[in-house]
Amino acid sequence: MDGPPENDLCSVCHGSFTVPCQANCSHWFCGNCILMVWQHGSAIQPCKCPLCRRQITLLVPAEVSLRQRHDPAVAEILQKIEPYNRLFGGLASGLIQRMQDLPFLLRRLLREMVDPQRSLPFVIRIRVYLAKEFLLVL
Repeated sequence: MDGPPENDLCSVCHGSFTVPCQANCSHWFCGNCILMVWQHGSAIQPCKCPLCRRQITLLVPAEVSLRQRHDPAVAEILQKIEPYNRLFGGLASGLIQRMQDLPFLLRRLLREMVDPQRSLPFVIRIRVYLAKEFLLVL
């Protein structure tokens, strides 16, 4: 399928799709909407689908979005989707790629650290993330 079903709406913003992306659970969202869902959650875990609650480990932009890559707004969203897919899709296996993703992850962790609304203390989350990274290196 090239894009979301006709007459369908994003389940996050309830509007027409802008930069439609399909999650690995087969549901469609605006690229920016699903990234905002993730940004309001944990930086070290993939977000959960707002419809079925499965973890989203892959976001696939629609062909329409890829053809509009020259549009600065679309390009910005597609650039944010790439690190998400590398972090949670298991594609970040090389050291160079991990180093390239580090600024993106550090910004997310810093934003999470200063947010007093988090349910799990920041120190525990860092320990979980470091343990996960340590196990991936072995």
